Amino acid sequence: MASALDELMNSLQGSGGIGQMSRSTGLGESDVTKLLSGALPALLAGLSRNAASSDGAAGLLAALDRDHDGSIMDDVVGYLGGGGATTGGAGILQHIFGGRQGQVESALSRSTGVDQSSVSNILAMAAPLVLGYLGRQRRAQNLDAAGLSSLLQQEQRVAQERSPEAVGMLTRLIDADDDGSIMDEMAEMGSSLLASLFKQT
Repeated sequence: MASALDELMNSLQGSGGIGQMSRSTGLGESDVTKLLSGALPALLAGLSRNAASSDGAAGLLAALDRDHDGSIMDDVVGYLGGGGATTGGAGILQHIFGGRQGQVESALSRSTGVDQSSVSNILAMAAPLVLGYLGRQRRAQNLDAAGLSSLLQQEQRVAQERSPEAVGMLTRLIDADDDGSIMDEMAEMGSSLLASLFKQT
């Protein structure tokens, strides 16, 4: 099975989603792409962490069944250009990152050179797309809560194999109690290492 990271990025590139994100935020398309190279892995890492417990996986499954059937992936540009693309995503980010959201945004800002407000907007735009992708996979593969958790863990393993340093740093950032030094490391790492999470063709 293709990596979720690759499929999501390919969908955003092929559908014109990156261009729409650029128009919505005022960022250049290269900056949007650079930011997504950290935002998508961070979102999947946060979801994997939340779904590691049976209760967390069941909660995620219920959310997918209730609100994320995957249809959002059929018209990515329509969703992104709808005027309220960040509204639902903001609530999703709270669930994914909890009290770590500000630290995640700050670290991505430091590593990409994109201002934190734009990072927050891109994350909020991307979060419903990630859940939409998972909702589509849940239906296509008839996944239960355990299967959904396994899918996310598999994504973590693929990412870990591609770029162990980047994934390790993202995981530490989401889990850590004091992440000041980790954010400094993220800045030093920059977006090039995050981009290595995506398959190079």
